Amino acid sequence: MIEIIPAIDLIAGKAVRLRQGDFAQQTVYSDNPLRIAQQFEDVGLERLHIVDLDGARSGNVANLSVLEEIAANTDLTIDFGGGIKTREDAVSVFNAGAKILTIGSVAVKEPQEFELWLTEFGGERVLLGADVKNGKVAINGWQTTTNLEPVPFLRQWLDKGLIQAFCTDVGRDGLLEGAATALYRQIHSELPDLRLIASGGVSQIGDLNELESTGCSAVIVGKAIYEGRISFKEIKDYLKNAG
Repeated sequence: MIEIIPAIDLIAGKAVRLRQGDFAQQTVYSDNPLRIAQQFEDVGLERLHIVDLDGARSGNVANLSVLEEIAANTDLTIDFGGGIKTREDAVSVFNAGAKILTIGSVAVKEPQEFELWLTEFGGERVLLGADVKNGKVAINGWQTTTNLEPVPFLRQWLDKGLIQAFCTDVGRDGLLEGAATALYRQIHSELPDLRLIASGGVSQIGDLNELESTGCSAVIVGKAIYEGRISFKEIKDYLKNAG
């Protein structure tokens, strides 16, 4: 069974989704992210991926109050990212109730800082985001494409204590056209010890079986749930059958 991790992307305290990471193409799904999180918990999901899109764009964590509210009113294991640049930011996110930091840009721009966080907090409490755009790692909320290739980038951190990472193919995100299975197979074949989480492109419950075959341990799902392509009943049945 592959673990389903639902996503809540935040702009101005509201749950939204972007199309291919484009802030100009956003859909607001709810002004009550807590209610959505509680629905996820009610069907049996145990983890939640929160992205502070305001933070990712501005470089400053912006939606801590939403994190605090969800953490205080659910038992979900929350990973939170977007705008985390300093150790103080990281501590504030933990203090607000997140169990796991989601880090992307810092690992590229401030690798020594990121290595310190891995050492201090431990691999179980750090989730590296290696978002891929045209075959290269993208940072700053997907707005900047680097020259880094995903496998060597992930390998260097795996060697330094990283345990888990998620990889989004930006070109597929929000399009509901299927996940980047070839990319995940490549990463898993070269880095079998990495706990790899798929993200982006999932359009139906059947995609989960294909993703499981790639070696991914979990999948982040957002738009497919919000658009009704994957129903809460299907999630419930999937968890029941897997159990």
